[in-house]
Amino acid sequence: MLADIKNKLAKAAELANRNANEVSLIAVSKLQPEARIDSALEAGLRIFGENRVQEAQGRWQSRRPYFPDLELHLIGPLQSNKAVDAVALFDIIHTVDRPKIARALKKEMDKQNRHLPCFIQVNTGDEPQKGGISPLEVLDFHHFCSSEIGLDITGLMCIPPIDEEAAMHFALLRTLADKLSLSKLSMGMSSDYEEAIAFGATHIRVGSALFGARL
Repeated sequence: MLADIKNKLAKAAELANRNANEVSLIAVSKLQPEARIDSALEAGLRIFGENRVQEAQGRWQSRRPYFPDLELHLIGPLQSNKAVDAVALFDIIHTVDRPKIARALKKEMDKQNRHLPCFIQVNTGDEPQKGGISPLEVLDFHHFCSSEIGLDITGLMCIPPIDEEAAMHFALLRTLADKLSLSKLSMGMSSDYEEAIAFGATHIRVGSALFGARL
């Protein structure tokens, strides 16, 4: 599966006149059996994405000493009371989506002296059940996070609605990032990562296509 994904990634990058090395493959390991995680590590994967802080702690704290080049991404919603643990464990945060979280992260980063790159999560479909900043509020929220709070905002992230064409959401995220002069785009999952690469994705989040269905 890994070889197939890498081949598709490279082809999509080539078709978009991009360098495949510009695209980071994040292996979404949430809810996967531990044996599959070990197999992925043995295959050379070192970039993993987790949705829940507590699950990630149980999985990675014991493994991290053996893999110093491990890179952990928080790609799920974050509660402010988990900011302490999130800053201690993760290397990149993809889901900054409200002022309370921005403040909590900055406070903990200063306290722990770990200044992590962050993505603003954008709710490109304005779905009420989904986290993320409305596209209309992204410019102001970016100013708040970067200029007022002092977070290192390196890019934008989105999860398109499942019942709409992903392309228009990828295009919107790219437009917003260009307006903010942000170079990183976290978008594209197992079903649409090739399309996301065509729109400039720098981080794709692949789970089932890599690991198979969750048990």
